[in-house]
Amino acid sequence: MNTILWKPSKDQINSSQLEAFRLQVNSRFNLKIENYSELHSWSISNINDFWKAIWGFMAIKCSSNYNQVVDDENKMPGAKWFDGLLFNFAENLLRIKSDKAAIIFQSENADSKIISYNELYDEVEKVASTLRKIGIKNGDRIVGIMPNLPETVIAMLATTSIGAIWSSCSPDFGTQGILDRFTQINPKIIFASDGYFYKGKSFDSLNKLNDLLNQLPSVRKVIITPFVRENPDISSINNSLVWNDFIDPKPNPIIFEQVPFDHPLYIMYSSGTTGKPKSIVHGAGGTLIQHLKELRLHTDININDTVFYFTTCGWMMWNWLVSNLAIGSTILLYDGSPFHPDRNSMWDMIDNYKVSHFGTSPKFLETCRDTKLSPIKTHSLKSLKSILSTGSPLVEECFEYVYKHIKKNIQLSSISGGTDIISCFALGNPILPVINGEIQCLGLGMDVAAFNNNGEDLVNKKGELVCKKAFPSMPVYFWNDKNGKKFFDAYFNKFKNVWHHGDFIEINNYGGVKIFGRSDATLNPGGIRIGTAEIYRVVDRFDAVNDSLVIGQSINDDERVILFIIISNGYKFSNKLVHDIKKTIFKECSPRHVPEIILEAKDIPYTINGKKVEIAVKKVINGENVENKDALKNPEALDLFKNIRQLKL
Repeated sequence: MNTILWKPSKDQINSSQLEAFRLQVNSRFNLKIENYSELHSWSISNINDFWKAIWGFMAIKCSSNYNQVVDDENKMPGAKWFDGLLFNFAENLLRIKSDKAAIIFQSENADSKIISYNELYDEVEKVASTLRKIGIKNGDRIVGIMPNLPETVIAMLATTSIGAIWSSCSPDFGTQGILDRFTQINPKIIFASDGYFYKGKSFDSLNKLNDLLNQLPSVRKVIITPFVRENPDISSINNSLVWNDFIDPKPNPIIFEQVPFDHPLYIMYSSGTTGKPKSIVHGAGGTLIQHLKELRLHTDININDTVFYFTTCGWMMWNWLVSNLAIGSTILLYDGSPFHPDRNSMWDMIDNYKVSHFGTSPKFLETCRDTKLSPIKTHSLKSLKSILSTGSPLVEECFEYVYKHIKKNIQLSSISGGTDIISCFALGNPILPVINGEIQCLGLGMDVAAFNNNGEDLVNKKGELVCKKAFPSMPVYFWNDKNGKKFFDAYFNKFKNVWHHGDFIEINNYGGVKIFGRSDATLNPGGIRIGTAEIYRVVDRFDAVNDSLVIGQSINDDERVILFIIISNGYKFSNKLVHDIKKTIFKECSPRHVPEIILEAKDIPYTINGKKVEIAVKKVINGENVENKDALKNPEALDLFKNIRQLKL
């Protein structure tokens, strides 16, 4: 049943930037596009004209214009975008000259800071000037092991202003996890903090730096931002300076290095839970144009908005958040636990700072729901126009929770894409209704489909998420992948000239999207493919279940479904609970979905970015080795799945 939870008013539609773009396209190309479905169809059938229109609508600043939009939209990999263009990413994020707030920072310990656009420009200028004076140049790698601080944004903008490449990890990564990433790219500068806060406790970051430096001989300097202490002792850290001693008090005027569209901007990393992380290089132009399309058209963010995405600097949503500076909106940075000092912390901040767009994860919303939080009764949330959720599929019960207990008149945007594209394939839409359990639409210019194994389009059926035409935010390449084999194998090995993303999805006849989990975590009992999210949607409704994880165990050339559940406080694991779960899954899904075995778990492993680690648990259950545990928030949880008596074959 397609339950509509929210519909935009006529005024909201008419005032949206997406509607303005539709009208501009009609005028410029002499068209009569009347709705989003027609606009999306035009955008994927006329790739060249669409991205030309986006470039013009966004008014991206450049010093040399492009000769052509794309040389071959059907060439994947290898399509060349906006050839001849010269521009600078940081210059576009710093083009607002104003005393308006650019960054608001809030930490767990109640410290806060507001930085205007003029102040941000000045601070970036100081760091960029110093970097140039010490010999950092176009193409060098600079990395951050930083909390979500203003200094992190400043360091990134200074880095990219001179054409150097930025890469970052959050400071809660283990030493080996950081080395697995940064030893691949040979950075020259490390920006780090002396520590970070989480759940009211301070954690030291200095003690791991020398261990890192011993294996990163390329590093020339380490710049320490005091965060936990006012005057941290850094005397034992080689080639180190505190932030204020590093920056140039009398900087040279900032020179924005003009670079091509595909010049490397960011190096991002795959999760690394199934092997060494892949180093994914994203281009400056593709990142900026795609982010502006998503932020302005799909999320309807404007210069008067305040955007808050709960994220660390090790997740692509940080990069997505920071790109809001190109619009002139205010970004809110927070570092710490979302439930400290109490479970209302995020909602308090939304009211205090008049946040218009709040981004989070399904896990956060599930926790709010499970703890019976009802901000609709305790908070104003008058400023809040949109809630975004990503990281894993958002279940129907969380959609309903938002509208019953958070705010009735709000756009809830479940969005899906990934680090691989530093953006989204499916996301929100300010001129369409929100339907329970669905992502509103496919992104403009993204020729996304669900394929069967024969490469045929599926509608109203589950299949592999693919993109059939090139798009600007595809990775430029993988680092240290000279012949491009790793890059090709990651996305183009399954279907010729088609991006294969690795998600299991369904696109319905009116363009709504459901994500059922990762393809490689898909269950396959009796040859029937089942997305893990299909089972979570049912299990998560049980009050007795605090968390769950489902995997497939190999057995006699087949697979059986195994469900692990963590019991909520005040409840007990029982045969009746097992029976009720199986009965409900049978009724609401199918006999194939019913787990053969349901077991109690004491913990479930998650990545540092908050994603369930189904594949690693599946490997453990099937007797395979898990190579890399350093990307996990709680790697010790994997040991709980070894040698389980009930699963021995």
